[in-house]
Amino acid sequence: MDLAVFDLDHTLLDGDSDYLWGQFLVEQGRVDGERYERENRRFYQQYLAGTLDIEEFARFSLAPLARLDTAELNALRQRFVLEKIVPRIAPGTPRLLQQHRARGDTLLITTATNRFITEPIAQLLQIGNLLATEPERVDGRYTGRIAGHPNFREGKVLRLRQWLEQRSESYAHIVCYSDSHNDLPLLCFADRAVAVDPDPRLQAEAQHRGWPVISLRQTATQTEEPTGD
Repeated sequence: MDLAVFDLDHTLLDGDSDYLWGQFLVEQGRVDGERYERENRRFYQQYLAGTLDIEEFARFSLAPLARLDTAELNALRQRFVLEKIVPRIAPGTPRLLQQHRARGDTLLITTATNRFITEPIAQLLQIGNLLATEPERVDGRYTGRIAGHPNFREGKVLRLRQWLEQRSESYAHIVCYSDSHNDLPLLCFADRAVAVDPDPRLQAEAQHRGWPVISLRQTATQTEEPTGD
């Protein structure tokens, strides 16, 4: 049995759930539209460039969770998933997930986006294992801070190692899928790395290392995950 580890944003999804959530909050008038949209774009560009300060971004992105009440948040999130995420599931995603399920593999999503946003997305994709950045809660309310280590860059490897240590199962191989150069530590940790619709830096690294490159956004014939040791 293998462990198949998937990045979420721009990998299984054709888009970034964290960024889309911010845009959704702007559309719904729950945040200061002009300022929030400007900052949301700034952080997104930093992520693409590999210069994102995850702690600074967390203070920004988690602030609405601390300000809005739980019932309103849950209602907004339900609409967000239906309206913004369902249309963004990459066309090749269902087939790739089914290929791994047919082999009897364990599936896991690992994402820097916080659990509040990504938990219902993992449920939508029928993936029961999720590693995400954890928003802190005190007395049932979000504080706007991160709990524990952010699930970002090297943090994804740290959190995956911790998860593996807590499992009773053993895995013959770990295969990881990602679109982003930010996930190079995770991809290098895996037994097999697969670049999915990669950004230019990951594309170059994949070519250098001989990693397979696939697309989940294009034709189904391009979603086959190469087998091998």
